[in-house]
Amino acid sequence: MNLQNTPLQSLIVHFVGNKNNAGPLHLSQKTLELSDDLKMILGDSFLSRFKNNFEWHQFSHESSLQFNEAYNYCKQIFSDADLFEEVSQAIAKHLYNQSTHPKVKGGELYVAYFDALPVESRMCKAIGLFKTENKTLFLEADQTDANIGVQLKEGIELTKIDKGCLIINQKEDEGFDVLLFDNQNRGEEAQYWKEKFLSLSPQKNEFHNTQHLLNLTKQFITGPLETEMHIGKNEQVNLLHKSIDYFKTNESFDIDDFQAKVFIEDDRIDAFRNFGSRYVENNDFDLAAQFDISPEAVKKQSRIFKSVIKLDRNFHIYVHGRTDLIEKGVDLDGRKYYKIFYQDEA
Repeated sequence: MNLQNTPLQSLIVHFVGNKNNAGPLHLSQKTLELSDDLKMILGDSFLSRFKNNFEWHQFSHESSLQFNEAYNYCKQIFSDADLFEEVSQAIAKHLYNQSTHPKVKGGELYVAYFDALPVESRMCKAIGLFKTENKTLFLEADQTDANIGVQLKEGIELTKIDKGCLIINQKEDEGFDVLLFDNQNRGEEAQYWKEKFLSLSPQKNEFHNTQHLLNLTKQFITGPLETEMHIGKNEQVNLLHKSIDYFKTNESFDIDDFQAKVFIEDDRIDAFRNFGSRYVENNDFDLAAQFDISPEAVKKQSRIFKSVIKLDRNFHIYVHGRTDLIEKGVDLDGRKYYKIFYQDEA
């Protein structure tokens, strides 16, 4: 998506407090009157957080999609934009009812409407929901004829909005295309935004499959392979490199081909399959045995495939390849060592 220079059509702001802490719920009655320049600035600021987000979600419900409240509110706005103010209030009330964890902070809920968002050569309607929970102190300088004075004000940095989602008006029957971010995505109190308020689930596409297969592989290599099969750090590094290289050099993934090329030995392959079964069961989803590889997911997950050999608290060895140039041993005094062979010193 090209999200630059996409102006807002409408914007309304409500305040949503913590319901269980007797926080207030303040509902605005009218959309904000904004200049064209401010609509462009706000549109770019709101959408900037989604530019490098490739993980698509969709509204869901354990029984039926029709029971997802946020999904139905978005359907109403997409069907009739004149209902924007009224439905935005219902969205704020729904968020208020889900803001019950004692650690959930109150804050402004921005409900934005875009009527021409460019998505894959098409112009789509879209709804943005953004919540700000943490404010920053700013100094504002005022110049008079004789002096320059300063005032301390409290406000929001547009680049540091705490929570947001972008709902795009396509794939309605499947729960729309939804992008999501949450700066406070850890702990029980953080789950209310994604799970209780929006009730989102990942779309099972190439990005989803690639990301989870890489994550599964990393956990297996640094977990059971080490603890149960006693594979040393040097060999773990080698397997991590082989795994990520498979995804970088192939356009599609095949589970049998991957296992044969990376793990090779039957006992390792069996252990990987058993671990994969537990991983899928614990995360409550299925992974495809064959799928197209997402380069964006590979790039993102490559960060967690950093190959580091940590030696006590004294040394870290960062390995970028050629694990055959590393030799592990024990000297006559019982001290462990790594011998590293190289040609040139950078």
